[in-house]
Order: sequence, then C-alpha cells, then structure tokens
Amino acid sequence: MSDNVVLGTGVAGSTDEVFPTSDEGWVTDLLGPDYQRLTLDLGTDDEGDVVATLVRYRPKTDEPVRPARAVLYLHGWSDYFFQTGLAEYWHGQGVAFYALDLRKYGRSLRPGNTPGYVENLETYDEDLDAAFAVIRAELGRHASLMLVAHSTGGLTGVLWAERRPGVVSGIVLNSPWIEMQGSSVVRTVSTPAIRQIARFQPRAPLPNIDPGYFGRTMHVSTGGSWDYDLRWRPTPTFPVRGGWLNAIIDGQARVARGLHIDVPIVVLIAGQSLISPRWSEDMRSADIVLDVDALAHRAPNLGRVVTLVRVPGGVHDLALSMPAARATFYEEITRWTAAYGWR
Repeated sequence: MSDNVVLGTGVAGSTDEVFPTSDEGWVTDLLGPDYQRLTLDLGTDDEGDVVATLVRYRPKTDEPVRPARAVLYLHGWSDYFFQTGLAEYWHGQGVAFYALDLRKYGRSLRPGNTPGYVENLETYDEDLDAAFAVIRAELGRHASLMLVAHSTGGLTGVLWAERRPGVVSGIVLNSPWIEMQGSSVVRTVSTPAIRQIARFQPRAPLPNIDPGYFGRTMHVSTGGSWDYDLRWRPTPTFPVRGGWLNAIIDGQARVARGLHIDVPIVVLIAGQSLISPRWSEDMRSADIVLDVDALAHRAPNLGRVVTLVRVPGGVHDLALSMPAARATFYEEITRWTAAYGWR
C-alpha cells in the first residue's frame, strides 16, 4: 500500500457516493506543499492492484473557503499531471483545481503495471467517477464542475461525458486526440491490422515511431522550458500496444459517428501542425504530435455547442507553449468560460 489512505469508490457510475470530507488520506504531493494527493483504490486486474491518484491545488496561504466551482484536469498519453501553471490559472479564476493521474500513469503506476494500458476506454469511467465523487464530497452537491482534458485524455473525457450527462457544466479540450493523424481514412485503413494484433497479442509493443522530438521541445535538458519526471513522461513515449491502440480507434470511431454531449465544449488546438521525420526548431511552436486540421474537422461531432479556437504558435500541449501562445490559450479559456462554462 502507498503512503496514502486508500479509499473505496462505492457504486460504479455514481458521483454521489459518500467520501470523507476532511483531509483524511491527503498527503503532500511531489509538486510541493501547495499540492496534495489522494490515492483512489480501484480494485485489481490481471496485473495486480489498480489505483488512480487525485491531486488538488490548495495554497497554504489561502483562507479555508469552499469554492462553488471546480475543474478536473485529465492528462494525455504517456503523461501525468505536472502543469502547475494550469492549476494557478484556475485558482486565479476562483475555481478549485484538481487533476487525475489515471490508472497505470504517473503517480498511479505500480510495479507490474503495463504503463497506460487498457483495452477499452470505458474502463476509465471508474477513475473519473471516483475523482468526481471526492470533489463532490469536498465542495458539496451544488458545486459546478468542469472537465479539462488534454490529447488522449480529451478522447477519454468526451466519451465519459456522453455516458454521464449532467455531471459537468462544460468541457475544455486541449488538443484532444479525437481523430487519427491524417484523417479518418488512415484510421479506417489501419483498423483491420490493429484488430488482429489486439486479438492475438494485445500487449505486444508495436514498432515505436516516436522520434522524441516533442520531448526535445519540452524538457529543460534539451532546450525546453519544463522539468518533469522522465520515468512518468519518457522520451520516446511508453510503447504503444495493440490492445490499447484498438481502444483508441474504437473511441475515435465513436466520435466520428457523432456524440451528443449536452454541455458546451471548447476545443483549443495549435495554429498549425509540423509532423516531420527531420528535426526543426520550428517544432517548438507547432503541434508535432497530432494533425490539427483533422481535429478541427472532427470537433463539431462532439455536441450541440462546440467552439473551436486555434492558438498561433501553440504546441501540442497548449499549456506548455511559449509564453505568448500560452497567454493566448488562457485568454481564450477565460473568454469562453465567461459565456459558456458555468451553469
């Protein structure tokens, strides 16, 4: 067992389970004394114990008030929460900030786990339900909640939101992986081969095509501006496995058929993509992971009210862009939330 008190999550699918409303189970996080983490026990699977980790930002200098609004941040593939600027931005808006390291990622990665591996994105409903239950217990039944999600977390989040109508009042998506690089044609053509691999060797690693350029643009050791744990956000990424990629393809196909999310959504993407086998310094100001035009094309399929924002000079994780693009990213979120974000 970890140093956290592990809590049961009650009945799957409900966000009204009873959780402790005190600080029981919360411990100081690796990000410093203003951050605390809580381990959520999700039972076991064929690899052993399964947990998710909820992180909250609660500066020690704050008065002990209970905000009426909160966001939950969901990370992307081969990633975990370390974006402290995101927490500070939402806190500055008067919003309680929480982040979730999903099972087998980051703080939730346990010995024997295959990093990031699931065979169905619906599995993450348990993680999200448990996290929102804790937030509800802390802030009360009438607090307004919002989901903020990046990349693969964006795909996971919108599928969860359609299955959980009424839980959140809005969704902020940062470069969500809602379509395969290139177009739906690429996804369709590759599906039969991936299906075969997923059926017979689901955990077998596929050839790694990540040249490590995104990590090169990000980490301080290679000219980037950010310091993070390379065990949890490695360069190149964790191996992609057939069973996991099959789950991604299924999720993207569901988006392509059309979702019916009942709350406003904003999709923020970089101004341009630059996907190339050759390194260029221009990669520090473009999305070099996903095809932003494919994301823009797919965004209207998410729900009835969808706002699309392009951020010039942005990178794949817009919260980690260079200062000017990062400022635009936050300015656009502020403008959108003023009109649409909260009930």
